[in-house]
Amino acid sequence: MSAALAFHDRLRQAWSHSGSLICVGLDPVRSRLPAALRQSPLALRDFCCAIVEATADLVCAFKPQAAHFAAEGAEDQLASLIAFIHQRWPDVPVILDAKRSDIGATAEFYAKEAFERYNADAVTINPYLGEESIRPFLSYPGRGVALLCRTSNAGSGWLQAHPLDAPLYLRVAAAAKEWNRDGNLMLVAGATHSEELARIREAVGCMPLLVPGVGAQGGDLAQALAAGLDADRQGLIINASRSVLYAGADGNEARFEEASREAALALRREVNALRDHRGAAD
Repeated sequence: MSAALAFHDRLRQAWSHSGSLICVGLDPVRSRLPAALRQSPLALRDFCCAIVEATADLVCAFKPQAAHFAAEGAEDQLASLIAFIHQRWPDVPVILDAKRSDIGATAEFYAKEAFERYNADAVTINPYLGEESIRPFLSYPGRGVALLCRTSNAGSGWLQAHPLDAPLYLRVAAAAKEWNRDGNLMLVAGATHSEELARIREAVGCMPLLVPGVGAQGGDLAQALAAGLDADRQGLIINASRSVLYAGADGNEARFEEASREAALALRREVNALRDHRGAAD
């Protein structure tokens, strides 16, 4: 890991090195794992490590979901998975999807959990408590912070898009631009809300955006790229979880790694074709 670099610089290197904007979300569900792995005490780790092995050269980041491990008391497997990625692919950033938020000592311990216990390169957090809840995470040089801004879930608009004249998500975007003094902040902006994604890109310039919602949630990839790419036709971390993890679930379980690789490769090709088309159009 290159901790001395700003997280934005690490992402630019990852985009360039991989030729990819896609991120594979590592959200293991035991009941959906291949039968040969399901009963293993290290099933979550072993499944995710196999997915990582199959897709690491195709991605710009991995995003393990903390709750999927914690619910099974498998935090040690999460730490081991992140260590495995760092050892095998040190240039691929790991974004811990934990959505933490608090103030004071509790926020400091959440930051310590993400960056010291798990050694994640970045973590997702909720900005609802304001700058004091974010500051402890920004005190770790070179580590990234992804603020929830306009999330991909269907019910997010009741707060994030309110009020209509000056929606909350734009207030988060404006604050993030101000707080981004060391090049380590990014925003979560869902592919399911492409118009809002375009407004966020306009508000924050070249700041990286973590984009969930492509795949199982039905976000339109072409619209998300048109709305969110920066001037260099980069700037996005397009997350795919279930569509890659469980690509082999229907009759191809014995070759699940190959099925996941094929799904990730197809998504990368689609993203890059759309990027090239947009670049030619510009």
